[in-house]
Amino acid sequence: MTLRAALLAAAAATALLAAPPVSAETLVIAATDVPEGFDGDALRPGTQAVVPQIYENLTKYGRKTDENGREVLDPGVIEGSLAESWTVSDDGKRYVFKLREGVKSPYGNELTADDVVFSWEKSRAQKRTGNFIGNVANVDTVEAVSDYEVAFNLTAPSSIFLNTMTLYVPGIYDSTEMKKHATEADPFAIEWLVDHTAGFGPYTLQQVRPDEVALFVANPNYYGDTPYFDRVIYREVPSAASRATLLLSGEVDWIDRPSQQLVNQFMDDDRAKVMDAPGQAMMAAWMNPNFEPFDDLRVRQALNYAVDRQLMIDAVLDGEGDIAKSVVPLFVDGYDDSAFPYAYNPEKAKELLAEAGYADGLEIELLYSDLWWWLEPFTIQLSAQLAKVGVTVKPVRLTGSDMRSRSAPAVRDMPFFVYESGPIVLDPGYTLYLLAHTEGVSNRGDYKSAEFDSLVEQVIATPDRDARLAFVKEAQKVWVDDAPWVMVAYPKTFEAMKPDIEGWVFHPDNHERWADLTRAQ
Repeated sequence: MTLRAALLAAAAATALLAAPPVSAETLVIAATDVPEGFDGDALRPGTQAVVPQIYENLTKYGRKTDENGREVLDPGVIEGSLAESWTVSDDGKRYVFKLREGVKSPYGNELTADDVVFSWEKSRAQKRTGNFIGNVANVDTVEAVSDYEVAFNLTAPSSIFLNTMTLYVPGIYDSTEMKKHATEADPFAIEWLVDHTAGFGPYTLQQVRPDEVALFVANPNYYGDTPYFDRVIYREVPSAASRATLLLSGEVDWIDRPSQQLVNQFMDDDRAKVMDAPGQAMMAAWMNPNFEPFDDLRVRQALNYAVDRQLMIDAVLDGEGDIAKSVVPLFVDGYDDSAFPYAYNPEKAKELLAEAGYADGLEIELLYSDLWWWLEPFTIQLSAQLAKVGVTVKPVRLTGSDMRSRSAPAVRDMPFFVYESGPIVLDPGYTLYLLAHTEGVSNRGDYKSAEFDSLVEQVIATPDRDARLAFVKEAQKVWVDDAPWVMVAYPKTFEAMKPDIEGWVFHPDNHERWADLTRAQ
């Protein structure tokens, strides 16, 4: 999209959506995609950025002020959200949540235990993200105890259960409204969620025009503090350059995850403000051990020795990142890099390749997509570095949809590919399970290790922090030794906004919360 087209589209969209009252505040966001659905269990393009604004869960992380005076999440504190309190049985296998009374959806229906049960049944039936969350947290059944009490029965004690309840999935839906749109073939109204919402969060969808714009308005019945912004215009602007120009021209208030090049540009321009946070998603190349030559441990280790990580950070990220030495991000409790042996050593890489039978070189395809701005430059740099140890790389570009579908649990047919993935729960047990356990939905390279799986399961089942962190450390060593990824870096997270936008708090899903944001007066 050209700049002129982007500006005309923005003006047209604003005209299409009725102008707000003079007193109203509107947040205008330029994003890659207008959401193609509003179901947190069916993450279509654009969905994940907006569902946290619509759906809340039973708990949330506390907040604190960091050393720089910024408000940040406190992963050591779990507070009530839709639930005001909870009790735990002596054996740690039954949690009973007391729901807040008087919480209402935009449709005026009050939150009850039946909504929670319905929402979890929906996620179980879909067998996707929410089902995974339930499995990793050992959730067996969910039952209504009374109108305002709901019980979760676990198959075993879980050290991560309350943490997983901070997520927007399984979202808590207004089941009274959802059932109005259900059919025999679609008992959970999943098709209706393609262009409607029914949550208890601070915002609700008012209108969506596919490939153009979505309009969200504040939930008039929201139980929490009234959001500063009455409405949010969510514009589709596929071109990163056009999004940047719209921000600098004052046409939009916010753009998502700008490239490092744009970040550098904004740093020197008082028409924009950039905020940053540590990255939790690793920049890496994934190796599937079900395919040659990655079924040979020596090849996987060789490729890790072949990478000059600091050079990669400087070349791709302009120095804004941390060397990746574990599948657990640096700021997650239990991070340990003591087992990492892969300092840059091209001679060691050549020796291992020769031992594996590739003394005369190796030719492989490296698949990448446009899902994140750094994927292509990373692919180019990685190809150049691997060439120095005799590995000839043929880059092959896929669409983002193809990349996601081919790395899904039921497929996973890519031998070697670049991707970004990280935890959206700030817990080491969840991280390890999500990214590397045999049943982990983000174990996109299909890594399998019975020893690793057993350690992760012990992490989740162990309530004592010191004991569980011992298992976390051992699991990290097993994973690093097995080298299923070419570990490179944790890129920083950046958000770009108008200078007068305030209140941003980093969340591990890399999506701002509109209800946090205000405009300086």
